[in-house]
This record gives sequence, C-alpha cells and structure tokens, in this order.
Amino acid sequence: MKIAQIAPLYESVPPRFYGGTERVVSHLTEELVALGHEVTLFASGDSVTTARLCATRERSLRLDGACVDTFPHHFVHLENVFRQAEQFDILHFHVDYLHYPWSRRAGRPHVTTLHGRLDIPDLIPLYREYAELPLVSISHDQRRPLPSANWVGTVHHGLPTDIYPFHPEPGSYLAFLGRISPEKRVDRAIEIAIGAGLPLKIAAKVDRADRDYFATTIQPLLDHPLVEFIGEIGEAQKAEFLGQALALLFPIDWQEPFGLVMIEAMACGTPVIAWPLGSVPEVMTDGISGFVVSNIEEAVRAVDKVTRLDRKTCRRYFEQRFSVRRMALDYLAVYQSIYGSSSGRPARLVAN
Repeated sequence: MKIAQIAPLYESVPPRFYGGTERVVSHLTEELVALGHEVTLFASGDSVTTARLCATRERSLRLDGACVDTFPHHFVHLENVFRQAEQFDILHFHVDYLHYPWSRRAGRPHVTTLHGRLDIPDLIPLYREYAELPLVSISHDQRRPLPSANWVGTVHHGLPTDIYPFHPEPGSYLAFLGRISPEKRVDRAIEIAIGAGLPLKIAAKVDRADRDYFATTIQPLLDHPLVEFIGEIGEAQKAEFLGQALALLFPIDWQEPFGLVMIEAMACGTPVIAWPLGSVPEVMTDGISGFVVSNIEEAVRAVDKVTRLDRKTCRRYFEQRFSVRRMALDYLAVYQSIYGSSSGRPARLVAN
C-alpha cells in the first residue's frame, strides 16, 4: 500500500525527549516500511525515518523558542498533505481533529488515531458534526465519552521487541517516568516510596502549563532523602532507567487513554504498580505484569510483593501483547477495511 503517516509538529519523529504520540508514529512508520509498504511520513524536518520524509518546517515546534502560535504551522503542514493526497491509498492522521474539514472534502480514504483525552464537553458538537469520519481508539476505555463516534477499530500501542533490553534482576529503586502534572500524581509516587522505605527516582518533564503546580505542590516534596528528581530524559537513558528499577509507579488520577510507559517498563521486565483508571485494566494483568491497586496502602503492600513476580513472565507478556508487529498488522487491517470499501479492491497487509 501507499500510506501517508501524518504526525503533529510539536516533536520530531521520533522525539528527542518526551513525546508519546510521535514515538508511536515512528515505530508504526518503520514497521510498515519493514513490511514492504511505501510510506511517506509528514513530520518536522528534524525527524529520522526510513520512509520518505515530507516536511514543511525544519524543526519541531517545542525546540523552536520563537514559536508563539502552533496552528499556522499545522495548517501549512496539512495543506502540504492534501496537495499530495491522491498519491496515497490511505491517509493516517495523528493530529487530532485539525484536518477534519479537509478530509471531509478531499474524498480520499483516511483514518484518524486519537491519542489524547476525549472527556471534554467541547468535543461533543465537533464529533456530532463530523460523525462520518473514521476513528481509531488506542484503548476501549478511551471511547467512553464519545460512544456514538465512528469508531472503526481499537489498536493498542506496540514497541519494537529489541528496543528495550531485558533486565532479569530487580533493581533497588522505584521509578516514575513521564510528565509532572496533577493527573499524573507524582505526589502519590513519593508517598508510596516513603511508605515502602525505598528510593524513588523521578524522570519527568515539566511543561510550561504545570510550572506553578510543580513549584507549589511537588518541589517541596523533593527534599526527602529517598526522593531524587532527575528531570526529563531521552530515549537513550530510558532503557537503563526503567530496566534497573524494582518497579514502575503509575499512580494516575485520570482516565489515561493508554500509558505508553507501562509497556516500556514491561519490555525491560520491570513490573508496574498502577491505579485502575482509563486503559490500565486493558494494559495490565494483575499478578503478571505488576499489580493494580486502588490506594496508597495497597500500593505499599504491592511494592513488598513485587519481587515475587517473574520478570521473564513480565517481558513475555509484553512480547505477546504489545509488539510493534502486532500494532502494524492491526492498523493494516483497519486500512484494508477503509481502502477496500472505498475502492472495492483488497489491500495487501504485507507488500510483495
């Protein structure tokens, strides 16, 4: 198939640091190329890919200190996509709803993966208007706020099985990886670590919108001798950070659509201790990939039990359920259904 992958411009593909959506787009793009498909990646010019790269700007927006308004850049980005739209069998968008007016009028086979939260009342009239546009969710739970939208599939994220080396021995610290924000609840992670009497390493970025929260709520908690704040780390440091941990703490307080860090930890063989919100019950299996808990006391007890888990089993669980090959084939099945219904011709899942 001739496939267009359309990424947002906020981060490069793959991102240098934090950036779940762009990382997933990168893995999917590379696997589709490996399967023999002709893929064009629409992304910022600092992206790295084996696909054909089509860029309207040299740098990702987060690295451009002069960028004030991101929408003009995305509009030019999308204009470039639709200028070439007839070259592709399928257009796969990862830019939220920005392209909907173009897609409705272009008449080309397309699908949109929604990577973010949907429990926002402002979205209801949008999806009532664009009710015919085909959507993919990244978890079944993500669909709950918009059950009547045109969902054509759910595709859980996947990772290359060789990207994170397996660490057979449990480490001596607890890990928190991601972003500092009220819904991610790093304050809970600190409380769990102190309750368990174990060191906690926090590798997280602080967005501009969360700087006040960090300064007033989180920073005062970092003085504890068991707590080490590392800050934002890149992909090169992530494998060691997760692999050498005893467990990853995922104490979220919101309906997380997926939670890529959970499967990154599992790939290393590191169990996850998580709250049962959003996608967690779909991603986790209690007692296999870690423990699902409902409060601080349960989490502290889970830390005490985590060494009983088999890290090889945790790694095998990742390989069976969250490989990039499985993700790519799931998406190809979605493409096939959309392309086939539009053209009357079947699409090949693996190219010749």
